[in-house]
Amino acid sequence: MRPWLLATRPHTLPAAAVPVVVGATAAVAEGATFDGLVFAVTVAAALLIQAGTNYANDYSDFHRGADHAGRLGPVRVTQSGLLAPHAVRRGIIAAFGLATVLGLYLAWVGGWPIIAIGIASITFGLAYTGGPWPFGYHGLGDVFVFVFFGIVAVTGTAYLQAGHWTMFALAASVPVGLLVTNILVVNNLRDLPTDRDAGKRTLAVRIGDAATRAQYTVFTAAAYIISALLAVPGGRRLWLLLPWASLPLALHLVKRVQQGVSGRELNPLLEQSGKLLLAFGALLSAGLLLAR
Repeated sequence: MRPWLLATRPHTLPAAAVPVVVGATAAVAEGATFDGLVFAVTVAAALLIQAGTNYANDYSDFHRGADHAGRLGPVRVTQSGLLAPHAVRRGIIAAFGLATVLGLYLAWVGGWPIIAIGIASITFGLAYTGGPWPFGYHGLGDVFVFVFFGIVAVTGTAYLQAGHWTMFALAASVPVGLLVTNILVVNNLRDLPTDRDAGKRTLAVRIGDAATRAQYTVFTAAAYIISALLAVPGGRRLWLLLPWASLPLALHLVKRVQQGVSGRELNPLLEQSGKLLLAFGALLSAGLLLAR
């Protein structure tokens, strides 16, 4: 099971779970009754889509030559030979297949918007590095991550819990999406030289090293500023300042990124960016519940 666990890229899994937790608590904060079964199925489906996307990236990057013996990131199971390509292909089918089965229940609860979200999530998960025009190779990966792991995941979860769309959930989705995207920013910053050589035109390759480091800083600052704006009405809403308790970790990461850390030295920052998202999301969710 170890190769399959590696292929899921465990440090990225908070990107799937945190938005669901924030979305559910945002709905409860606005008066929705929490549905534990819907929540559990939503988390499981999100994790399966994340795993399927990571398997697909592992498989497609290997076939396109973006993964090779000189890569700087964690082990890729297809490139390293830990799993055969046909086995990874079956893993992609299994992960997305199980997500689809769970999605049928969520579609029964939420109707056609959830069907649309499910189809789009799987399609874009496959097209991220696969297909005739992999948009991750054309600088659109950051947009995909922000939209699907931020806005869509948070507001979609809130919709499943509340039965309607809300601007409050949309506002809460933005800082989450920014911090999820920062995980990809660190990943692409680390791989910038090898991606450029492989013809993988990520946003980091397009804008360069310095601008990518600035992007990480701006996204981090914006996440905290927006969370503070959510607390502006005062009163019990001041609980929404709880995410600021994670600011020391955020400042540490920004400092390290701005110090010019590169190559394999960015791998710990990649994992810590996932931990920042987890801490920020947990604190935001707690604040949402306390602000009811």
